[in-house]
Amino acid sequence: MRKAGEVFRLEKTDGKARAGVLKTAHGEVPTPVFMPVGTQASVKGVSPDELIELQAPIILGNTYHLVVRPGLEVIRQMGGLHSFMGWNGPILTDSGGFQVFSLAKIREMTEEGVVFSSHVDGKKFFLGPKEAIQAQDTLGSDVMMAFDECPPWPCERERMEASLQRTHRWAKICREEQDQLGHRNLLFGIGQGGDHDDLRRKSLEELQKIGFDGYAVGGVSVGEPEVQMMKAIDASEPYLPADRPRYVMGLGHPDQIVRMIGKGMDMFDCVLPTRVARNGTACTEEGPVSARKPTWTRDENPIVKGCACYACSRFSRAYVQHLIKAEELLGLRLISLHNLHFYLETVRQARAAILGGRWAEWSADFLGRYQRGNKEQEKEEKE
Repeated sequence: MRKAGEVFRLEKTDGKARAGVLKTAHGEVPTPVFMPVGTQASVKGVSPDELIELQAPIILGNTYHLVVRPGLEVIRQMGGLHSFMGWNGPILTDSGGFQVFSLAKIREMTEEGVVFSSHVDGKKFFLGPKEAIQAQDTLGSDVMMAFDECPPWPCERERMEASLQRTHRWAKICREEQDQLGHRNLLFGIGQGGDHDDLRRKSLEELQKIGFDGYAVGGVSVGEPEVQMMKAIDASEPYLPADRPRYVMGLGHPDQIVRMIGKGMDMFDCVLPTRVARNGTACTEEGPVSARKPTWTRDENPIVKGCACYACSRFSRAYVQHLIKAEELLGLRLISLHNLHFYLETVRQARAAILGGRWAEWSADFLGRYQRGNKEQEKEEKE
């Protein structure tokens, strides 16, 4: 495990909100940060050059999916994931632990790891803590995630306690394997605990005894109500080291990310920007907006006035709607570019507000506009 200052530099706090810098082999990452999701070595519909233009400082890949297809041998032959996908910036990879939760119907869990049936061709393969670290090392990940068990929600206490014991055993094996490989990559541990505050505390305390480069809050956004999600963040925050990066995995909506920054979290990822774009939905400071709205048919304005993204700089709402209705791929790409810009710009503004000592004012203004706009959109849809 590297010393804290070699991994993360905390620059400023404003309340619990934090601005810092994560240090990786492929460059520094200013935090708070949103990481576009490139599950299968590609952020859907967006090229690496476009990610650079969007100023995305780091992206995310998924070990399970890349092991299944194209396979580690192909990626090794191609010189690692960075070379394979033409991206020279930092990459964080999920270990495959989330698939323990999400692919329950095609996996068999043991104390040693998980036997998966490939969702592509049904072929069986094994992924355990040692194998997950070896795979991420082969990928060349800048930030590897420990292999954990992500229990479903709701989860009874007895089941959660057994799951935590397994997650902690696997975390120790992951750390030992990182030691064997020579610490070429950063390794984050993942705290679990579900709805149980004391188990959240216990999990993070156990992980810190093992020692990791950063720490994640796992087991959120797995079907629980938002109030339970935020409760898990609140229960975890006091036990996350201040001198290490803090990562909340797999969420969320823009207002959720802003609220979590205010709770002291640093790193976020979510598939929503490109997923909702494929349904023709644009992200705005007034909440999500459907490009299919009748008012867009002859609207000469951009998706969002004043937005500096490529889509808003060049095209009208009328044109974007036409593309969506005509099922032209360009329409989905333009909204994806806009949505990613919106997410990335939101966290950039959050960082600037923290550094400028304006966090309370900025976040209250953002959340007020977003939530008011969201309610207005919902009301309009019902009418």
